[in-house]
Order: sequence, then C-alpha cells, then structure tokens
Amino acid sequence: MTWLAWRQLRTSAIATFGALLALAVVLALTGPDLVHLYDTTVKPCPSIGDCSGAVAAFGKKYNFLQQLLTIVMQVTPALLGVFWGAPLIARELETGTYRLAWTQSVTRTRWLATKLALTGLATAALAGLLSLAVTWWYAPLDKAGTNRFDGSVFGERGITPIGYALFAFAVGALLGLIIRRTLPAMATTLVAFIAVRLVFSQLIRPHLLAPVRATFTLGATVNGYASSNGGPTNLTAGNPSDASLQNAWIYSARIVDASGHALTPQATASACPQLANVGLQTPLPPAGSAGNVHAVPAPGGGQALQQCAAKLSTSYHTVLTYQPANRYWTFQTLETAIFAALAITLGGAAFWYLHKRLS
Repeated sequence: MTWLAWRQLRTSAIATFGALLALAVVLALTGPDLVHLYDTTVKPCPSIGDCSGAVAAFGKKYNFLQQLLTIVMQVTPALLGVFWGAPLIARELETGTYRLAWTQSVTRTRWLATKLALTGLATAALAGLLSLAVTWWYAPLDKAGTNRFDGSVFGERGITPIGYALFAFAVGALLGLIIRRTLPAMATTLVAFIAVRLVFSQLIRPHLLAPVRATFTLGATVNGYASSNGGPTNLTAGNPSDASLQNAWIYSARIVDASGHALTPQATASACPQLANVGLQTPLPPAGSAGNVHAVPAPGGGQALQQCAAKLSTSYHTVLTYQPANRYWTFQTLETAIFAALAITLGGAAFWYLHKRLS
C-alpha cells in the first residue's frame, strides 16, 4: 500500500521538489551578496550618519526576486492543499479505483492512513524546506528594518508555513472525501483555506497573548495631527524611540489623562491656540468628507507642536498597547501548533467519515 501511494505521488513530488531545488540554487547564489551588502552598507551606517538612504537602497536589492518569493510563500500552502490534498481521495472515489485496494486485504483505515501519512509528510517537508530557505535569504533584509510581526511577513517566515501547508492539505483531503469530485473539491479547498487564514490573522492572532501596556510622556510620542471623518483635528501619537519597542507589534497609541479619558480636539484647541496658525504638509479634508487624514506640521511648525505637547503633558500621557519583539517565536509556535492541531482534527474527521458515511 505504501508503494502504491508513493507511485501515485511520485511524479508531482519529483516535479515540486525539483522546482524547490532550483529556487534554492538561486537563493544560494544571491544570498551571500545580500549579507555582504548589509555588512558593508547598512550595518556601519549608524556611526556615519543618516541610515534612511542606505536602508532604502538595500531594500530594493533583488526586488524582482523579493516579489517572486512573496508570491511563492503566499500561494504554496494553498496549492499543496488544492493539488495534493483535494485529489488525494476525491480522484479515487470519482474513478472507483478505491474498490480495488479494499478488495486486496487492505482495510479502509490502512488505506486512508497510508495516503494521508505519506503525502502529509511530503507536504510538511516541502513547506519546511521552502520556509527555511526563504527565511535564511531574507535575514539581512529583515534586519535592515522589516518588522517580522507585519501581516505580510509573519506568515512567510519561520515555521508557520508548515502549519498552513498541513492545514491546507487536511482540508483538501477531507473535502475530497466528502465531495467525491476532484475539481469541486479543489475549488472548495482554496476558498476554505483563504477564508480561515484571513479570519485567523485578523481576529485570532492579535488575541493569542494579552498585549503589554506601557505609558510614555506626551512629548516623546506626538508626531502630528489627525482628522477623523472630516471632524476637528487633534494631536496624534506615534511610537516613541525606545529600544524596547524595536520590531514590536504596536496595537495602538492613545493619548489619555490620568482617568483614562482620551484627549479631545476641544481640549487641544483650548490649550494650544497657536496650532491654528501652523501650516500642514498634508491638507486636511473639508468638513463633512469621509476618511481619516494624518498631517504633520509644515517646516517650522514642529516647535509649536512640541510646545503644545509639553503643555498638555502635565495632564495627559500616551498609552501604548503592543506585543514585545521577543514574543515573535512564541506567536510563531502557537499559530503553527493551532494549524497543525486543526490538521490532525480534520484527519480524524476523515477517518470517522470514511467508516460512518462512506459505503
């Protein structure tokens, strides 16, 4: 049974791992150059002066390859579910070839277990090797300023792609068993996987661990004005230049008083009438227009902004809600474990369905 399962997987596995090998060669050839450029241009720049230009130029290096890797990491788990998971059982049920295995002293449990185990291991191996190569290649670029908690980065590095791939594979296998048609199962797998990924990243990941709250003086955080839905403008708080916040996942920065009440535009206008005469580099929308617009003072207006912050700091401070950077691997482990547990649960559901529902 194992040999038969391998023969069914062999062609696609060889092609897929061959493509991975070709990509690994490209990364191996270009990766050392990224390390050298980082060590010679970005790493020493703090002792020379402004790093923004060096970091910006370094971030554009191998831009096409960066875009390609982003696409590959985003679609690979879904494709494994669609092309390895969904047809795994659906094709046999659709063509009726499963009956031959069941009449050759192969039990249903062994038949399904062998197919899930072999292809599942190949799925995990492919996702793990791909993520390892991409994470290694991106390391210098990430050190140059990428926040690893960023939504477009978190799921493309580390170990989470393994969890995503296993989950996508399990979704495809179960849907193939239930739907019994290959193409509908493939389409449904893609939709289900994307939906779960979106829900998890937007609604569940931020609540995996309780965030940390810290207070900062107002002058260290105020960075401009904001107008919400065409309403009056108010001071806005940014991230303070604190080493403990480097690469942290910032949830919010709120300006509040000792009782926790937010700073109002009316309080700002009353305490800092001089701001009415400060020009803005980004025009605010006319009254009644929709949207949130952030503006910073025009040249020469920063002093007035800081004077206002200093005046208000006697009554107000900034509360920052965030996840520290040292929790990155904790989040990676939790998310991977959750998706792997979901994959195991779906595998168990497939065994139950095979025995209770499939005749």
